[in-house]
Amino acid sequence: MSTPLSSLSQLLLTADSGATVNARARAQAYDAIATQIPVVARVNYQSDGYVLIIGTATAADTAAQVLAASPDLHICVLITDSTQPAGTVEEGGPVRRVHGCADALTGYLGRFEIRTGNPLLATALQLSLPADTPAFDLVLDLNDTPLIGSEVPPPGYYAPRGAGPALKAALEEIPTLTGEFEKPRYFRYNAAICAHGRSGVSGCTRCLWACPTDAIISNGDVIQVNPNLCQGAGSCATACPTGAITYGYPGMDETLGAWRGLLKAYRRAGGERPVLLVHDAHGGREALYDLLTSLSDRCLPVEVEELGSVGMDAWLAAIAWGADAVYLLSTPAVPASVQREIDFQLSVARDIIAGLGYSGDSLQCVAVDELTVPDGPGTETPLQQPGEFVALDEKRTLIRLAVDHLAAQLSRPPLPVTLPAGAPFGEIRVDAERCTLCMACVSQCPAHALAAGDDSPQLRFVEANCVQCGVCSHSCPEQAIQLVSRFLYDHAQRSQLRILNEDQPFCCIRCDKPFATRRVIELITDKMKQHPMFSGDALLRLKMCEDCRVKDMLIDPSDEGPGLRPGGQA
Repeated sequence: MSTPLSSLSQLLLTADSGATVNARARAQAYDAIATQIPVVARVNYQSDGYVLIIGTATAADTAAQVLAASPDLHICVLITDSTQPAGTVEEGGPVRRVHGCADALTGYLGRFEIRTGNPLLATALQLSLPADTPAFDLVLDLNDTPLIGSEVPPPGYYAPRGAGPALKAALEEIPTLTGEFEKPRYFRYNAAICAHGRSGVSGCTRCLWACPTDAIISNGDVIQVNPNLCQGAGSCATACPTGAITYGYPGMDETLGAWRGLLKAYRRAGGERPVLLVHDAHGGREALYDLLTSLSDRCLPVEVEELGSVGMDAWLAAIAWGADAVYLLSTPAVPASVQREIDFQLSVARDIIAGLGYSGDSLQCVAVDELTVPDGPGTETPLQQPGEFVALDEKRTLIRLAVDHLAAQLSRPPLPVTLPAGAPFGEIRVDAERCTLCMACVSQCPAHALAAGDDSPQLRFVEANCVQCGVCSHSCPEQAIQLVSRFLYDHAQRSQLRILNEDQPFCCIRCDKPFATRRVIELITDKMKQHPMFSGDALLRLKMCEDCRVKDMLIDPSDEGPGLRPGGQA
């Protein structure tokens, strides 16, 4: 089990008397910080050893002979290149052979379900299982094109794509996967602040694209995460602009609390210019063992479960707490989708700190063979005093605290900086010529960044709340809204309620009650004046409130016209 600090830190506690000041400070800092991961929810699996092997007769039978040596496994082979009718079954020996091809496969360890349009094949496969067992526990897929194509396959599924080391490893591991297993529940999800959608209007989909295990699906206006498919990559939490998904193993407050304490202890012990080296608990930990002897004394390794589980909120907070730089140690084991999200987060965070006077070198993702941390002082940073704000598991609040502290170190407020498209910060711009102040965007905004006027037709906006999810622009019937990614450093301006568009209210021509905007009435009357249903005085009903419109329709036509009635406004 990993801890918020590196498990390698014990190797750094043995600085001898001849070590540098930074080395001694590093050793004292690790010695002063002791952290434990709190108990988290668990996800359980049950495997009774029912294995399905899918492939050609030669490849599948060869693999089945190897696995049949394990007494705990019950093996069924699905022969995909057979000339016999689909659903044909061959009994005999420890292996049951079924002929046919599956259309799809879904599931995870202990619950893999085969989908096929052939009823005979479906029945034959089901009869390979006990009556009370609805699915296979393990699958060895020997197809050239695997039935499950996720970047990181689900637990219990093996698709080696050939007869190389991957097949050998699968044949060795499958016999060990019988019994009960558990893993941490890596994520927490708060649907109330999710910006995935509103009332059927699509919004943010960042987590779906960032997940390498296909564990996240759209479920209407919210998402649904399958905890059995989730393997803790953490990129969903990093990509989430609102903090609706957070990483739970450990929570970000525990991880960042350890970072904050380590940096503070290092500086208190006389260390200078610390560089946090973030690595994962798997390939990154192994790679770091080979680097320890050449590691700069300024370098403080910190371990996380997965590299993708920490994003710009963590990096910016570390810089504000006094880290000279934050390096992310990348290995080939990091999934491509996770690496893409890390790179995007880095591009946004670098632009933010560049506006504060920091070099892009302050945030880096480096491969193992490219890691170099200078022993010298490096480039001076604008930070005069490390921040004292606490570690929070609230993404946007933490970013605000970090950026506000860094901005406060400057002699004058920095100008707003443009961010890459898709960044979770920015403003919206409204085309006043198109906007009718219908307020569809206000009712749909999941982040409460938009608001209506109190007593007058106004569209108001708070930039600090905007996550650039796009629900407002997708909801606008006039296509009058444009998203603009940027970061506004001035806290007062970010939090200020400002008016994007406003109009004068239009009052009913009969009772003077305001019921629409002048712009809306002008547009409607202009569009409907040629319509035969609104010829003559009927067009004036468009200028009446809903109550007066009904009353006017019920008045005897021989009475005075609608625009001439007492109390009205021509």
